[in-house]
Amino acid sequence: MPEVYKFGGASIRDADAIRHLGELLTRQVPPPRALVVSAMGKTTNALEALLDAARGDDSGGYRERLAALRDDHLGVAAALFGTDAPVAADLERLLAALDAAHRRHRDAPYPVHYDHTVGFGELLSTTLVAAWLDEIGLATRWCDARELIVTDDRHQAAGIVWDETCARLTALATRDQRLLITQGFIGATAAGAMTTLGREGSDFSAAILAHCLDAEGLTIWKDVPGVFNADPRRVDNARQLERLSYAEAVEQSWHGAKVIHPRTLAPLQRKAIPLTVRSFLEPEATPSRIGPEPGDGDRVPACILRDDQRLLDIRPADFRFMDEGCLGEVLGHLARHGLHANFLECEAMRLRLAIDARPRACRELLDDLGEAYRVEETCGLTLLTLRHPDAALRQALVGDLPVVTEKATASTAQWLLPSDACPERWRLP
Repeated sequence: MPEVYKFGGASIRDADAIRHLGELLTRQVPPPRALVVSAMGKTTNALEALLDAARGDDSGGYRERLAALRDDHLGVAAALFGTDAPVAADLERLLAALDAAHRRHRDAPYPVHYDHTVGFGELLSTTLVAAWLDEIGLATRWCDARELIVTDDRHQAAGIVWDETCARLTALATRDQRLLITQGFIGATAAGAMTTLGREGSDFSAAILAHCLDAEGLTIWKDVPGVFNADPRRVDNARQLERLSYAEAVEQSWHGAKVIHPRTLAPLQRKAIPLTVRSFLEPEATPSRIGPEPGDGDRVPACILRDDQRLLDIRPADFRFMDEGCLGEVLGHLARHGLHANFLECEAMRLRLAIDARPRACRELLDDLGEAYRVEETCGLTLLTLRHPDAALRQALVGDLPVVTEKATASTAQWLLPSDACPERWRLP
């Protein structure tokens, strides 16, 4: 089975980018079997703001944001196809469905309302991309991921029902030989409730397709040529890693490296499907490859930065030990609100963890912890994680910076630092 391709929002941010995507696909020999596409540009952020406006009873703000979303997508359609293009009617139907979903779910719990709102970004983008590919002569089959990716009902971070998902995808690929194009990030329960797979989850969607279709490989097309040992936008001398193992890629993505979504690699590893990260801006540039065998990326020190961190120092209010029961309770609350412990350190009577500073989720987490725990918060932090560090690297990056807390294992060291004390640009030794 040929490869599965995934394109992120930057690769379809406007009409010119979609044209470029079409040109790139026409040059691929053999062509991919399936295409997974994210929402356009910053659409997911716009939909999250739309949701907040809706739930805040700001009807004027909601309508203005919905109109802006409509203008963005219809503007791209007009730039690609001219006025009165048939795809415009398809976009209007989706926008009407989005508005109806908002009204239907506005009193539902936030995670349910979130999934029935934010997932529309991918439905809109794939409608545009599929229409353009058909326009340039690439026969496509637009597929609704809600009919293919079957999940449980854990909204905002849904789990996959693998047997049913594989059965549906295999049946579709058998009966239709056209290029399959579908949405990243979204799925649905067996009962049809829309779900999402976690923020930035389109990579995971592509891995699901590759796994179920027994693809020869998965290629994720990015605006960078591959995986780096640090973010080249923040670290002056970051270097590209040409090869690294599934295990090392999982470690780096779990700690916050942004090139690959953390859930992407498990379904690929189970079938030894290689993952290639390639630049859609420079498709001939040397890519990065992730597979079963270790490579240079398993040895080279890596630097990972996460901003906007909030440190929670949690202690049982009744002077209990922070035992397995307390840990399970606290981490269960964390999972329910879609939060990830980026830093975690446990002592006899305290648990310290760092989470992304997402105001709504953090507020709801603290409400859940309630009177059973005393919580002290420290905000405005940056989490620095080093993989395979040596003494010279630790000194060069941390040096005399004020450290809020730190921990280290044989292969990983982490520091929580005040963001206002960190340099704007970092440099590896």
